[in-house]
Amino acid sequence: MLKRLRENKSAQGTLLVSPTLAWLIVLLIIPLILTTIISFGTRDADGGVIYGFSFHNYMRLIGISSDCDNGQATCFDPLYVNILRRSLSLAFWTTLIVISLAYPLAYFVARAHPKRRSTFLMLVLVPLWTNFVIRVYAWMMLLREQGVINGIIGWVAARFNVPFEPLQMLYTPGAVLVGMVYEFLPFMILPIFTSLEKIDNPLYEAAADLGANPFRTFLRVTLPLSMPGVVAGTILVFIPVMGTFIVSDILGGRQVILVGNLIQNQFLSARDPTFGSAASLILMIMTLIVTYFYTRKFGFGEEIVAV
Repeated sequence: MLKRLRENKSAQGTLLVSPTLAWLIVLLIIPLILTTIISFGTRDADGGVIYGFSFHNYMRLIGISSDCDNGQATCFDPLYVNILRRSLSLAFWTTLIVISLAYPLAYFVARAHPKRRSTFLMLVLVPLWTNFVIRVYAWMMLLREQGVINGIIGWVAARFNVPFEPLQMLYTPGAVLVGMVYEFLPFMILPIFTSLEKIDNPLYEAAADLGANPFRTFLRVTLPLSMPGVVAGTILVFIPVMGTFIVSDILGGRQVILVGNLIQNQFLSARDPTFGSAASLILMIMTLIVTYFYTRKFGFGEEIVAV
């Protein structure tokens, strides 16, 4: 039997992939199916699930409500639509800012001397050695009214005899955006660095021989060849930002509600797993749609060089 297995390449492949398939089925496919089934149910008085087939939870998410004060059968309630829109907007701006910050840094590290490159990479990874929640709480110390930033600005204002009132930076959308950018910046730097590091120096030499200046070389050689890293980094940043709730909970002070907070509250506080399941599926669908069109637009970074 072992001899047949050694000769049968298809059986070998099936055997090798079986643990991964079992893992995906048990921990991904089955929970996803159960979440879908629950999302079509309704909540009972004790927070349990009454199984059925109703689009009520999805109608609530898109703003169509049956709890109207004007006597109409249905009315529009933008509460959850605004939460979905805010989450999408925050994920977009976070990803855009992270790309603009990560690309120059990744380029600098990739072009650095090999002896110093490891040091620079270690500095990029140092924040990841600390717990995620602790890093977010550190930003609270920086952004609060009696925090480090207001202290520095107040000290400078006092030196120049300028009146100063502490800035209200904490518990604002801006604080949440800053926290998101800080937390996910390394996840954009590393994929871009990997792509930039793989670019061979002869390509730059060929571009120079053909008369391309540094700016044209960047547009026609460096940027296209680094697009796989940009696309990978975008996926690694955009998807987690859409679903996270810790940063908005701590730095937003429950004033900036995102779809991740909505899902958390429905399962833990409101005890409405049916609505929470529907919000989870809508979040997944929104993320998949944005990722699909993004990769269709930019591909997965086909390495095309046209000097």
